[in-house]
Amino acid sequence: MIKKLLKYIIAIAVVSTAIIMLFSRKAPVEKFSSRDYAEIVESGVLKAVTEYNAISFFVEKGKVCGFDYEMLEIFAKEKGLKLEMTPEMSFEKRLKGISEGRYDMIALGTATTSQLKDSLLFTRPLSLSKQILIQRKDNDNHIKGTLDLAGKTIYIVKNSPAMMRINNLMNEIADSIYVKEISEYSTEQLLAMVSAGDIDYAVCDETTAKAYIRNYDNLDIETNISFNQFYSWGINKNSPILLDSINKWLDRFIQTKEYKVLYEKYFNRKK
Repeated sequence: MIKKLLKYIIAIAVVSTAIIMLFSRKAPVEKFSSRDYAEIVESGVLKAVTEYNAISFFVEKGKVCGFDYEMLEIFAKEKGLKLEMTPEMSFEKRLKGISEGRYDMIALGTATTSQLKDSLLFTRPLSLSKQILIQRKDNDNHIKGTLDLAGKTIYIVKNSPAMMRINNLMNEIADSIYVKEISEYSTEQLLAMVSAGDIDYAVCDETTAKAYIRNYDNLDIETNISFNQFYSWGINKNSPILLDSINKWLDRFIQTKEYKVLYEKYFNRKK
């Protein structure tokens, strides 16, 4: 009787252990690694990350549109590649995805700051833009110039290139500017928050702000925070040949009528 009970207990223990091991087994972690042009061609897929916005990447009437998407799609087709474009609203997560090798490049106009050059290779410039202040027209503490920012709290997207400019601005005005970085919000959401009165001030690039300003009649985007800066695509630091391939293609494509039509479509739209 004791032997039977002992066998029963052992059997239960074995089954229990097997069940615990089965359900506690972690799903395999997907591994990524940086790829250069030859590996991308071999795979047949170019992986890019962007932001879902009215300039770069969006869906309209069931069709994927956007300046950066359409540009990179033309490049990919010419090279016999399939474009895999992933929208990611967090600037921080886009950078992380590039460093991990999850993506080959950031297909989004990104300010070519010295800080970001430590993390990315930049293509030739695709556009010019600048950092601007977003505020309500009826704000009692309306900002007319950068000196008025002393002591104010402004919101930016986390890890935005605007952070470096704000730090420099504090040195210029010899006073504090309080910055709150938002992790999951995009520029459009920052505009909406200022418009609704949830926050008073935000900073973003002028090109993106102009794409949305028609939706927010109470917003003022006339105060400049920086001078004009070059905006480019960002390439994985370990992909110099991909950078060279894209730059050579851009040098040629930017001279075409097809490019000029595309640029007018997204950057010179009438309000």
